[in-house]
Amino acid sequence: MTEHAVIIRFRYGSTNLDRLFELEGQLDAAISKAEVGEYDGNEIAVDGSDGSLYMYGPDADRLFAVVEPIIRAHSFMKGAQVRRRYGGAKSGAREITSTIE
Repeated sequence: MTEHAVIIRFRYGSTNLDRLFELEGQLDAAISKAEVGEYDGNEIAVDGSDGSLYMYGPDADRLFAVVEPIIRAHSFMKGAQVRRRYGGAKSGAREITSTIE
């Protein structure tokens, strides 16, 4: 199975991670319910300035279709960069990057 990815880089601006944890719970539940892959976690700067979210599955477009409305519902995700990768990390796979408006 090809491992596609959806990786979202965003500005956060707080060391209080409650909003991030709420978002992560929603993403994990939606991805599991839709059976489109898995939510793999986050990386966030120690000062809370910015971070990344990682999701993987067999179809990056289907995965993003499930998480996009959830991402857009969180104000701190405005301006986030979404990278959809259509293959493994070391495969030189095609990628598309978009911005959450």
